[in-house]
Amino acid sequence: MRALARLVARADGRGGTVLVELHGETPLLLRQTPSDGGVATVHLVGGAAGPLAGDDLRLEIEVGPGAAVRVHTVAASIALPGRPGAVSRMAVSAVVHAGATLHWLPEQLVAAAGCAHLAESRVAVAAGASLRWRDELICGRYGEAPGGAVVHTQVDYAGRPLLRQSLAVGPRAPGWAGPAVLGGAPATGSLLVVDPSRQAEPAAVDGTVARLPLVGGPATLWTATAPDAHTLRAHLAV
Repeated sequence: MRALARLVARADGRGGTVLVELHGETPLLLRQTPSDGGVATVHLVGGAAGPLAGDDLRLEIEVGPGAAVRVHTVAASIALPGRPGAVSRMAVSAVVHAGATLHWLPEQLVAAAGCAHLAESRVAVAAGASLRWRDELICGRYGEAPGGAVVHTQVDYAGRPLLRQSLAVGPRAPGWAGPAVLGGAPATGSLLVVDPSRQAEPAAVDGTVARLPLVGGPATLWTATAPDAHTLRAHLAV
C-alpha cells in the first residue's frame, strides 16, 4: 500500500492558525480537532492495520511563518510482518518557517515480531522557529521479541545540521539489547526541543534519562530507556 498525507498551516493574522491544506489517504487520515490557545491541533488516524511490510507511507508537514501546529496520533503504530523480504516505510518530512512552532507528539511505534520497518524523519527548522519532536519505540508486543526496526531522525536548523540520530533493533541489529545500546530495556525514546526563548541547560544523566544540549542551535535532546511505554512517556514529559 502507498499513501501520502499533507498538512499545510498558515498564520491567520489574528493570533491563530488556519490549516490551508489537510489531505490524507488510507491509512494516513488527518483530522483537525479543537485548537488550543491558537495552536491548530491535528490527529493522525490509522485507517488500516499496520504498517505492513511492503507499505510505503509518507506525511508532509509545512508550518508557515507565525503559525503553530500540534500533531498527535490516536493510537500506537504497530509495525507488522507482510510480504516475505519486504520492508515497510513511514517517512515524515516537515518544514518549520521563521517564527513558527511545530509539536510532533505521536504515540509509540511498536516493532511487532517479524516486522521489517523503517521510520524516517527529516525536519528543516528556520532560525527563530520552535520545534518539539518526540520519537518512542517499543521493542515487541507484550511477551514477544521485536522484529526489525530502524528509526532515523534528521533535523536541520537555519540550514545547518542539528541532529542526526539512528537506532536499529531486532534480529538483524547485533548488540541492540546490550549495555552499549538499550541495556535490555524494551522501551526507548527521545525528545528534541528547539526553542530560542528557552534558557540553555547543561548536560546531565539521571538514571536512564540523559539530557544533551546541542551545539547547532538553541536545542536540547532528551533520550531515555524504560521498562514500559508508560514509564518512558513520563521520562520524556519535559
